[in-house]
Amino acid sequence: MQKQELDYVLVPLGLAILSAYHTWLFYRIVKHPTKTVIGINAINRLAWVQAMMQDSPKNGVLAVQTLRNNIMASTVLASMAIMLSSLIAVLMTKWGGKGSFRGDEFVIGNRSNLGFSIKYFSILVSFLAAFLFNVQSIRYYSHASILISVPLKGKSSPYLTQDYVGRTVNKGSYFWSLGLRSFYFSIPLFLWLFGPIPMFSCCFVLVFLLYFLDVIFDCGMGGDEVGVDEVL
Repeated sequence: MQKQELDYVLVPLGLAILSAYHTWLFYRIVKHPTKTVIGINAINRLAWVQAMMQDSPKNGVLAVQTLRNNIMASTVLASMAIMLSSLIAVLMTKWGGKGSFRGDEFVIGNRSNLGFSIKYFSILVSFLAAFLFNVQSIRYYSHASILISVPLKGKSSPYLTQDYVGRTVNKGSYFWSLGLRSFYFSIPLFLWLFGPIPMFSCCFVLVFLLYFLDVIFDCGMGGDEVGVDEVL
C-alpha cells in the first residue's frame, strides 16, 4: 500500500469509529438515560428548575446567577471557536497555494495541495460548528434566565410551566455539550495534518476516554424508570 493511500483507509475508519460511538451514545441516552452522565444531568437539571421555581422570590437571584455562569461558559467557548476559525482561515490563505506547512516531509500520507486544503477546511468546519452550537446554548440559557424568575403563583401565562423551563435549560446544556464535542472532534482533525496514522490513533484514544466520561458505572444510582420524554 502506498503512503498516499493511507488517507483513504485510516481517515474514514477513524471517522467511522467516532460516528459509531456517538450513535451508540445517543441510543444509550434515549433508551437508558440513567446509565449515562448526560441523562443523569438532564434529570437533575429538571429537579433543580422545579426547586428554583417553587420558591421563585427566594431563589430567583440564585437561579439567574447560575444560568449567567452557564452563559459565560458558552460565551468563552464560542469566542475561542471563532478565534480559532479565524486562525485556520489565515493559515489556509497563507499556505493554500503552497499546499503544505513547514515540516510536511515528516507527514506520512497525502501531501498534495488538495489534501492539505481538505485538512484545513475540516478543522475550520469543526470550529465553526462549535461556535454555532455555543451560540444556540447562549440563546436557550438567556430564555431560561427570564422564564425561571417568573413566580408560579399568579402567573399570567398558562404556557409557563416547570417542565417547559426545565426543557429549555436542558436544550441549552445539550447545545453546550455539542459545542464541546466539536472541540474534541477537532483534535484528530488537527493531528491529520501530520498524517492519517496520528489521526486514526487519536480517534481510538478519544473514544476510549469519552466512554469513561459518558457512562455511569455506579449501579446504585437507580434504574431505567425515567423515560426519554423527561430527558430530551
